[in-house]
Amino acid sequence: MTERFRQFKLGDVALEQGQFRQRFDLNRRYVMSLTTEHLLQNFYLEAGLWAPRDDPGDIHWGWESPTCQLRGHFLGHWLSAAARIYATTGDAEVKGKADRVVSELARCQIENGGAWVGSIPTTYLDWVARGKPVWAPHYTLHKTLMGLVDMATYAGNARALEILERWAEWFYRWTGEFTRREMDDILDVETGGMLEAWADLYGLTGKEQHRELMERYDRPRLFDRLLAGEDALTNMHANTTIPEAQGAARAWEVTGKQRWRDIAEAYWDWAVTRRGTFCTGGQTNGEIWTPPFELASRLGEKTQEHCTVYNMMRLATYLLRWTGDVSYADYWERNLYNGILAQQNPNTGLIAYFLPLRPGSRKIWGTPTRDFWCCHGSLVQAHTMYADHVFFEDDAGLVLVQYIPSMLKWEREDALVTVSLKADTQLGSAHRPKSWAYRLSVTSEQPRSFTLKIRLPWWLRGEARILVNGEAQPIASEPSTFVSLTRTWTHDHVAIVLPKALTTCPLPDEPSAIAFMDGPVVLAGLVDGARTLCGDWHDPASLLKPENEREWTVWRSGYRTVGQPQDFRLVPLYQIVDEPYTVYFPVYGAGEQIGLDAV
Repeated sequence: MTERFRQFKLGDVALEQGQFRQRFDLNRRYVMSLTTEHLLQNFYLEAGLWAPRDDPGDIHWGWESPTCQLRGHFLGHWLSAAARIYATTGDAEVKGKADRVVSELARCQIENGGAWVGSIPTTYLDWVARGKPVWAPHYTLHKTLMGLVDMATYAGNARALEILERWAEWFYRWTGEFTRREMDDILDVETGGMLEAWADLYGLTGKEQHRELMERYDRPRLFDRLLAGEDALTNMHANTTIPEAQGAARAWEVTGKQRWRDIAEAYWDWAVTRRGTFCTGGQTNGEIWTPPFELASRLGEKTQEHCTVYNMMRLATYLLRWTGDVSYADYWERNLYNGILAQQNPNTGLIAYFLPLRPGSRKIWGTPTRDFWCCHGSLVQAHTMYADHVFFEDDAGLVLVQYIPSMLKWEREDALVTVSLKADTQLGSAHRPKSWAYRLSVTSEQPRSFTLKIRLPWWLRGEARILVNGEAQPIASEPSTFVSLTRTWTHDHVAIVLPKALTTCPLPDEPSAIAFMDGPVVLAGLVDGARTLCGDWHDPASLLKPENEREWTVWRSGYRTVGQPQDFRLVPLYQIVDEPYTVYFPVYGAGEQIGLDAV
């Protein structure tokens, strides 16, 4: 397998101070606030090592309740998050706690007879095979499998791999009892990411048994339809099928079999290219894919499930690495601001399962120990992604992909190259800057020649400026492209200025309803219901004006309507906590009908 872009190892890139480091730290505090006993409660229960007391106190409830058929799913997410936090920061406290959890899982495995280590009984899988209703046992078990994979991969925990291999033997024996048709029936019941887990295990061990287990979790009933060019997704449960596409992506990486890659790319084509998205970059309502470019009737209280945002961003990363196509990085960025940030409470670090987009919506936040929805799990993983998505390496040198303040330590031809990316707050401006600006410093122990590629984002408005050591560089300033700087680097400074503007983003099937965006950031009106605006949508700056733009040394990002019957404020959607808000506004007045390609 070849990759156009290669990710750096976790730990090569460290987050600098700023909102992304704050969100990472907030997530880390929540991860560490959960007790080891209660993280393991359902594994202990299955192994006969624990039972709820008369006064259960602060045990985990909701989907982690001992009576819930999905019980135990969260621990796998937690292990994956802990492994990545440790690998990114070297946090020994996090690793110590995660290692203890793995050792207790090994204890449970012994108590269960040496193979099974699930938080639910094996009979749940037998029920699926018999056609008896049960809530997604494969989904639940996959989370623990992936947590063990990540502990082995990122935290160097050898015991995690031992547990995995013993558990894989159980699955190999069990799946061997079924014909291909019977296995297809079983996999129709929310398989989740089982294929990716087995592909990862095969990548770690290279064992033929693990490759065969991966092949058994193929999904021809979905994959063959995608490969035939059919829309297999409309009204289908999104967050069970996206992990299946990730599984195909990982299977291609470990086998080189072209069919697997074709499946992943076909899935993206039908999920994004041929379907369209909300202004946020997200999709789905009520956890299912909407019909292609028919979104207006799907604006509801359960729009944009967080898990789908996180998992589509992971799929975008696979495709970005393979192709180097900037569109995947643009997609990732749009969902970062208007999904990952927008669905984490900036005060508590907790999750909004959905991001409602109907007029007068409110975010509904989870609690620390009483919910544990599926999105609770993707929450703790999502905020560990920042550091390894900023810089990538390619054959020519270095690629700056995301604008997240951070520092890279890079070995380039036996020389240490340190690359620092910081936001330039442009405090000398008289008014709120109409650009995002960054300072990138490159320091090499010895002079090294390479090409630095810099992403010019999709939201660019106007001529981007790039200066090296104060000297303007001749570049083609086109949105959604990479520009290249090739030179011998020693102690150099790169200034990057990216002009932005207020823009409008209409609903594809109701183009008179628009959302406002400030660069990549969706703005939400602080109103408790529908509002109609009058004016020219071609000129969004005539409809909104900056409001409360500066406090001390901080530029604020709010706006206020201009010349409307009812005046109201708009702020970034990711800053909304408990206020009612509206994102899409019908606009009538001057100007022609909004076209589908307006952005």
